[in-house]
Amino acid sequence: MAQFNYLNEMNSFIAMDGEITKGPVPRWQKKLELSAASTSFNNSALANTSAARQKLSISFTGNNANNTLQTTAGFSMKSPRKNGGKTAASSAKKSSQTPSKTSGQQQTGGDRFIPSRTASDFARGSFIVKQGKDDDAENEDGTTSEGASPKQSDRMKSLSEALGNCDLGNKRVLSYQVKPPPPPEGYVNPLKVVYSAKTPMSAKSGSRYIPNAPERILDAPEIVNDYYLNLMDWSADNVVAVALGPSVYLWNAATGTIETLFENEGNDHTCSLSWISEGHILAVGTSSGTVELWDCENVKRLRVMNGHSARVGVLAWNSYVLCSGSRDGTIVNHDVRTRQHNIGVLQGHTQEVCGLKWSPDGKYLASGGNDNLVNVWAAASGAPHATSEPVYIFNQHQAAIRALAWCPWQSHVLASGGGTADRCIKFWNCASGQLLSSVDTKSQVCGLIFSKTYKELISAHGYVNNQLSIWKYPSMTKQVDLMGHTGRVLQIAMSPDGSTIMSAGADETLRMWNCFAPDPLLTKKEKMAVREKPSLLKQSIR
Repeated sequence: MAQFNYLNEMNSFIAMDGEITKGPVPRWQKKLELSAASTSFNNSALANTSAARQKLSISFTGNNANNTLQTTAGFSMKSPRKNGGKTAASSAKKSSQTPSKTSGQQQTGGDRFIPSRTASDFARGSFIVKQGKDDDAENEDGTTSEGASPKQSDRMKSLSEALGNCDLGNKRVLSYQVKPPPPPEGYVNPLKVVYSAKTPMSAKSGSRYIPNAPERILDAPEIVNDYYLNLMDWSADNVVAVALGPSVYLWNAATGTIETLFENEGNDHTCSLSWISEGHILAVGTSSGTVELWDCENVKRLRVMNGHSARVGVLAWNSYVLCSGSRDGTIVNHDVRTRQHNIGVLQGHTQEVCGLKWSPDGKYLASGGNDNLVNVWAAASGAPHATSEPVYIFNQHQAAIRALAWCPWQSHVLASGGGTADRCIKFWNCASGQLLSSVDTKSQVCGLIFSKTYKELISAHGYVNNQLSIWKYPSMTKQVDLMGHTGRVLQIAMSPDGSTIMSAGADETLRMWNCFAPDPLLTKKEKMAVREKPSLLKQSIR
């Protein structure tokens, strides 16, 4: 019979149109059986009302601000476990689930809570949250509210007693109540070098790097230590003229070459130097009261002009007119084009004139004297020389005024500096005659120059520190002090590009300070610009 069973099985395997009686159960049949089994299990669970099986159902009541839990009889929402014989207590403990969507109703399936926004009271919730914040803000001033715990109240009381029974609402706990004691006398901070180092700062902060050491130091032997003389000037051709003893020297700042222009004979000596605005003509004031014109390119004296009875200590050019101030208290206008050069005498000072400056627009001439006066003279209509009567007389200084400077971007603003008994820098509005401001520099003012590239002012000083100071204008906040001279700074001069200041000191040195280095972008634009042709002024000098 075995062989017949074997044949029957072979036939059933080979048959293509018969029913498959053996093999795995199809997937659709498995799903159908599982769904039928789940339905029967749920029906049996609903039918079972035994007290041994309970569940916790969570519902929210809207009458109380604090949500409460309510328990109702029901069945567990958890999936059936193998160890179904657990106690009722453990079953109730494990069955605390997330609140269901329909509170207070039995659910037929699912174990995840999905909140309903339509059933939420957002206005009430917002009111409760804001009320809680207001209570916290009231508790910050040290007083306890009705809802504050006794433990918190005791803590605030102990903190108040520790601070000397002060009101915590008006008391800053982490703040200094007494200033720190000063350091002992003679104490030197070892980190002073670190904090006082001059480092470049970003351009965003508005500050710039100013070197506090001179770029070059030149010897100036036998320079006359006299406050009232002007013994140095820097030309537009980048040549520095300086008077040392009886001689006048020319130093080419571009090449570094030194040339002797001339040497005085006898007891005569040079008292003032001033370059013409264009060209290589140098005006020289002598101790004998004469004014000489020298052609520095050909090393030749062009002419000698008289007009003073005492030494000429200061000179100032305005186009073809040269103004000279003397110890006799007069100012003479010299027209260098004509044979009769003396075209006017200004008498406004009773003592030596030691300061002379023309405004950038050529409308005003400022003069300072040893009589503590600053006179402002108006230019004659259609001519570059001053009229015989001063427009303004300023007498607020308490010492001789040698340092004068006109603002390049405000041609009507004049700065003047006083000597040892005054030590002030004053700013005048020459359009209205008013004093704008005054700054006490604590030392003798020997020179003033406005920067061409920055809104700053540099001042040269004597006793007591012999320094150069750079100030912000018009706030007059000090930027830096340039130290180095051991004697007072007699005079300062600016390079043609406005980047470098040369100072002549009583310590017989000339120091170059690169304190007004221009912006590289502006420098590039200036190089690209076409240079204007020089005027024919020098050709008309006789």
